[in-house]
Amino acid sequence: MGQTLTEKILDDHLVEGELTPGEEIGIEIDQVLTQDTTGTMVWLQFEAMGLDEVQTEIAAQYCDHQTYQFDFKNTDDHRFLRSAAGTYGAHFSRPGNGICHQVHKENFAAPGKTMLGSDSHTPTPGGLGELAIGSGGIDVAVAMGGAPYYIEMPEVVNVRLEGELPEWATAKDVILELLRRLSVKGGVGKVLEYTGPGVETLTVPERTTITNMGTELGATTSIFPTDEKTEEFLGILGREDEYVEIGPDEDADYADEIVVDLSDLEPLIATPSMPDNVVPVREVEGEEVEQVIIGSCTNGGYEDILPSAKMLEGRETAKHTEMIVAPGSKQASEMLAREGWTAEMMAAGVNFSEATCGACIGIGHVPASDSVSLRTFNRNFEGRSGIEDDSVYLCSPEVATAAAIKGEIVDPRDLADELGDLEDPGFEMGDKYGKSDADLISPDEAIDDELIKGPNIGDVPLKDPLSENLKGEALLKMEDNITTDHIIPATSDILKFRSNVPKLSEYTLSRVDETFADRALEADGGFLVAGENYGQGSSREHAALCPMYLGVEGVLAQSFARIHKANLFNFGLIPLEIDADDYEQIEQGDDIEIVDDVREAVDSGQEEFTVRVNDDWEATARLDASERERAILSAGGKLAWTKEQAEGGSGAAPADD
Repeated sequence: MGQTLTEKILDDHLVEGELTPGEEIGIEIDQVLTQDTTGTMVWLQFEAMGLDEVQTEIAAQYCDHQTYQFDFKNTDDHRFLRSAAGTYGAHFSRPGNGICHQVHKENFAAPGKTMLGSDSHTPTPGGLGELAIGSGGIDVAVAMGGAPYYIEMPEVVNVRLEGELPEWATAKDVILELLRRLSVKGGVGKVLEYTGPGVETLTVPERTTITNMGTELGATTSIFPTDEKTEEFLGILGREDEYVEIGPDEDADYADEIVVDLSDLEPLIATPSMPDNVVPVREVEGEEVEQVIIGSCTNGGYEDILPSAKMLEGRETAKHTEMIVAPGSKQASEMLAREGWTAEMMAAGVNFSEATCGACIGIGHVPASDSVSLRTFNRNFEGRSGIEDDSVYLCSPEVATAAAIKGEIVDPRDLADELGDLEDPGFEMGDKYGKSDADLISPDEAIDDELIKGPNIGDVPLKDPLSENLKGEALLKMEDNITTDHIIPATSDILKFRSNVPKLSEYTLSRVDETFADRALEADGGFLVAGENYGQGSSREHAALCPMYLGVEGVLAQSFARIHKANLFNFGLIPLEIDADDYEQIEQGDDIEIVDDVREAVDSGQEEFTVRVNDDWEATARLDASERERAILSAGGKLAWTKEQAEGGSGAAPADD
């Protein structure tokens, strides 16, 4: 039996385990990336492990979330990150150079490579054949030190593309269609591997739109084979020598198959407040729109903004609709400016933002109250835009621009009929993607050779080894699909404390219950209770780190999102699965006790635990964990475990080995 593309790359990088779905494997990592809101903790952990130099082929530190530097805390973080990159041998992308996924795609992503990134949208380069996975920051730190990355072998699902996109349908509609079919939980434990004749009709930037937003399905990663389109894309970047032809064997065996006929797609839109609330645009036509934003790591490239510029040529935006372009990289801004499109869009009423994640995480361009915002982003979780009770829709640049012109949600096909002279702008790439490299500092150009820590940068909190007895109050009971934005918001007033855990922890779960942090500290231990898909969304490890700092011992949930579950292990919090009936019966404030000798049970491989509630009734909870994850949990987290392994000679390799 032949191999899938995913299996081929994993097999080529396999250092431990077998490629059997559900089994834990260890793989060698070629490239790592991190950004400014997760990177501070990554480098503090790298320092704490006593490592001297990055061991991966490529390590890149990007400053893309807090680029506006509201006060010294943001700027100090960026200076620290620059010093860490210089000290340990990583590339450093300066604030304003662009979003990590877009800049990495332009400069480093390559077919057949493996990458680990401390950002959930790390799978973006799957559009050019790189197997890229999002993870918690400490996993990135350990991988940078030369150790394998461990993950449960996912199922590989064949997404077979047929046909060709019709007018006004886009790559964004491909991934929105999959979200409509599968939901935000549909990709959990899976790699989506794209095949079929429809693949060759899509350019690499279109493919990376799909792989980027595959994260919203809960997928481990998404990947396309390489072909002439891949070679062409690398060529216009000046990196044609990195092209490798890779794809699945003809007789590859997949766990499942999903068929999408591109010819059947139409403009789609995700309605508030979840990326899988997808409907045809025509179903919500007529809704007045006050704000339109084009950009983000999903649709912020030159090729994504150009169609909007063409649609606006000779036109103006509606007087009551504000339109902003937030390019994914300075390269996109520079190319648009040199070709005159920036001036054209400005004349139409468009404002340009710095190349930043910005508005996608609620930093800048926060919508007005009781208003509708159309965005080409990948997430519209409630409150993520920076205001509670927001009304954010997700769509393609074409649909967003049509709304800006009309002042209300409208299918661009209908707007074209109404105006008479509006044509589908199509999808066009530049002939050559030239740009200045002034904002990308290579290790050879490093400015610093020692760490520079400002007063807001703290130490990495550590947890004691796992206790024999775990008991405490059910501190908070939550519903399904609690996101990492619920657990640790990413707005500007909070994000600046990512390197200051004691302060950041004050905001833990504030979007669910403003009193939580104070109650957790007073309780001196306790549990979180949640429904399905707990911890979906971002890779931010602070969503596990801050509850740990507040004394939370574990989480009882019906199911967990992949990255967050790994982060719970990494910070010594026990993730236990409970069934729906027990979830319904547990109330906030109940006394919870795990009856078993927890330390011994975890170490011995015990899977079922008895949970006693109020000394009144008992439930069975399950621990789904590998031997390695159990060892990490028992040690009190991955940092403590890694130090133990290094001292024993089996941890991350020191730089001079």
